Amino acid sequence: MAKKPQLEHSELSGEFTEDDVTVLVDIYRPAGTQQDWRLEVVTQNEDLFEWDAPFATDREAFDEFLATVARDGIHSFLDEEDIPSTH
Repeated sequence: MAKKPQLEHSELSGEFTEDDVTVLVDIYRPAGTQQDWRLEVVTQNEDLFEWDAPFATDREAFDEFLATVARDGIHSFLDEEDIPSTH
């Protein structure tokens, strides 16, 4: 059985909250390497969103996440029934 590679997580990884929605931003690469960084977003319902293209720096990955939130909104990561309603 293949062993899972150890990962190095960026300091920019962590929870991100906007409009009462919290997601986990995970920016990582294989530990001990200078390989490109990968970006994933995990919702509270454990839905996973992965970017296909890697990033040269962890800052570029985080900036892409922020640009996605600015363009599409934090709710773009949620299923319709998961979006909090306001009354």
